[in-house]
Amino acid sequence: MKSKRFEVLANRPVNQDGFVKEWPEVGMIAMNGPNDPKPSIRIENGQVVELDGKQRKDFDFNDRFIAEYAINLTHTEEAMAIPSQKFAGMLCDINVPRSKLIPLTTSMTPAKICEILGYMNVVEMMMALQKMRARKTPSNQCHVTNLKDNPVQIAADAAEAALRGFDEEETTVAIVRYAPFNALALLIGSQTGRGGILTQCSVEEASELLFGMRGLTSYAETVSVYGTEQVFIDGDDTPWSKSFLASAYASRGLKMRFTSGTGSEVQMGYAEGKSMLYLEARCIFITKGAGVQGLQNGSISCIGIPGAVPSGIRAVLAENLITTMLDLEVASGNDQTFSHSDMRRTARALMQILPGTDFIFSGYSSTPNYDNMFAGSNFDAEDFDDYNILQRDLRVDGGLRPVQEQEVVKIRNKAARVIQAVFKELGLPPVTDAEVEAATYAHGSKDMPDRNLVEDMKAAEDMMKRAITGVDVVKALSKAGFDDVAQSVFNMLKQRVVGDYLHTSAIIDKDWHVRSAVNDLNDYQGPGTGYQMSAERWEEIKNIPNARNPEDFI
Repeated sequence: MKSKRFEVLANRPVNQDGFVKEWPEVGMIAMNGPNDPKPSIRIENGQVVELDGKQRKDFDFNDRFIAEYAINLTHTEEAMAIPSQKFAGMLCDINVPRSKLIPLTTSMTPAKICEILGYMNVVEMMMALQKMRARKTPSNQCHVTNLKDNPVQIAADAAEAALRGFDEEETTVAIVRYAPFNALALLIGSQTGRGGILTQCSVEEASELLFGMRGLTSYAETVSVYGTEQVFIDGDDTPWSKSFLASAYASRGLKMRFTSGTGSEVQMGYAEGKSMLYLEARCIFITKGAGVQGLQNGSISCIGIPGAVPSGIRAVLAENLITTMLDLEVASGNDQTFSHSDMRRTARALMQILPGTDFIFSGYSSTPNYDNMFAGSNFDAEDFDDYNILQRDLRVDGGLRPVQEQEVVKIRNKAARVIQAVFKELGLPPVTDAEVEAATYAHGSKDMPDRNLVEDMKAAEDMMKRAITGVDVVKALSKAGFDDVAQSVFNMLKQRVVGDYLHTSAIIDKDWHVRSAVNDLNDYQGPGTGYQMSAERWEEIKNIPNARNPEDFI
């Protein structure tokens, strides 16, 4: 006889997930690995000659880069001398301000920071994250993609996402040659929804940089760094080459952050027997040493690996916290699905939603899962109502807002008409009225008519040969009579010249004010401090469309 209870449990969604026991030798251990080095540092004549138990003559290039550029040696002796358990207490103590901790955390070694976080449970880490994130106001980022790379749908989805509250929007492609159209459609749609949205088109780095230089995108984040030398080598990269690329973006007025995440070294077969968190700590230090303002991490693109081992999701939270401890913007993952269980997906996201991060999702899917070309997000378009109700239930600001159906239909229709006009003005393949109608009401690409792929790809290539820039887009918008969208795109080009949004954790609000760690620095120190939701924002969050009015019962 078989237990019917166990038979039912075996068929639960969570048991479709993969789980493995710890295997430290290949790096399949989340934190506190037996092979992780003990914290140490020795400085002679201003030079680090020992780092976490390794002598300078034995440094690999990650060690050398971290030693030379990533550690503030001014307070290193003081920081390393504080017992790790005591420092863990300081991190979640509301009486110890962020301003006191940052000079110390930026003076530590990777092994020291990992040892500190090893003493903390997830509640304590969330308390610390609430205090340590750079920007006071939490925010959110979304993915805007579709299976067909349909630019009309990209524009409509981008406009709706802006209306729903996302401050950054990211696209990528199913077909590489479609990338120029995706970048153009995302720019137009986002600025139709709300002026000031930052956008990027995630493709190979040369094209991505070119889009940015031509004013079609405004930020980049797909510049990956790794915790072991061999993984870097396999990618034909070093910390120095990544630093050079980062400076190329920033010098052209593009906001940029690196990308990393627990589990990537395991996935690529070169974990050197170290824990996932220790290797990720090295990635975060490399980001700091490169002078980059922030990091997209939270097991980006490899969440299934920490999700399979004990304490793995705790380690993902820990890597987000380390990023803030090094005074960097954190776009905290949640951008890839990892479980068949809605409970696990929600639990993983709550650890960023509740304390708030600079970007709670580094890619909430604004489309249905089947249209997400980033392999599916932890939350999708079908989860918008759940997310808004979570904010309402818990009185927490997760960066999104409830919307009415009629306002979504209106903004999607406008975005579709705008891109129709721009394609006409720029001599691109026509957007039909049927496509505009379909995009206005579509849920996903299954609701969209097919376009002529060959004609589109030829036109996208020609668009790049003609060197179409953001200025050309402004002219086309103005000529077509969409002066408000033209002004928004022009304002984004002006932001590139001013450069204020290159500061740590920068976003642009609806009034075209740049909010960053310079003028919106997190000052949380317990109840009644730090980010406080305004009365207007609370009214917005709590008044979901399906909440009934008192008079309905009279």
